Amino acid sequence: MALVLEAARRGADFIELGVPFSDPTADGPTIQRAAERALRRGTTLAGCLEALGRIRRESDVPVVLFGYYNPFFALARDGGPAGRFHPERLASALSRAGADGVLVVDLPIEELPEIQPACDAVGLDTIVLVAPTTPPARLDAAARLGRGFLYYISVTGVTGVRDRVAAELADRVSAVKARSRLPVVVGFGISTPEQAREAARHADGVAVGSALVRLVESHDGQPRDRLVGAAGDFVASLKGALSR
Repeated sequence: MALVLEAARRGADFIELGVPFSDPTADGPTIQRAAERALRRGTTLAGCLEALGRIRRESDVPVVLFGYYNPFFALARDGGPAGRFHPERLASALSRAGADGVLVVDLPIEELPEIQPACDAVGLDTIVLVAPTTPPARLDAAARLGRGFLYYISVTGVTGVRDRVAAELADRVSAVKARSRLPVVVGFGISTPEQAREAARHADGVAVGSALVRLVESHDGQPRDRLVGAAGDFVASLKGALSR
């Protein structure tokens, strides 16, 4: 909670609040280790929503819940023997907690209509991922079904720190923007203020995850104030680069 509030205070325009999962197939080693630590310490989706509720009492920064389908699916099931899926239950729980959007990494767009009407009904944006390998027809479908913004994966592969922005980023983001009415946010591999500034020359926003999670990991066992301060400084450096 303290990290989210500090990030918002130091300039973050929106927050991705990750829900830990035991098999995070889209994530690299940094976020995998973070998920393992969180699960060992008892973090659950219900706990994430409770924390979000506390955040909402102090900040109105937009928050997108970022995770894998299994925890969301479990939240939406009833207790009966058939375990029926109720998308309204999921959407209502996320909305009541204060989420502005949800990004389910492993939910293909063909299955998005399973949850999207319920999310639309409560004003919860369903964020869609597109990648360098997304063909034009599928990109058109993503642009039609997406809400809030399109999340453009800047590299093929998993999340993680990279040493440079992909050389073809400008052309690929331009191609996405030409087919979509939605803003385009670039993520996966953006890890320094310089990279954020380069990506923002072409996109409408930049998402930085692994670099911040790695910073948190490097402060494991240190006083919380030191961690929160370092994270705030990092967010401020990213914001400063984008402002310039």
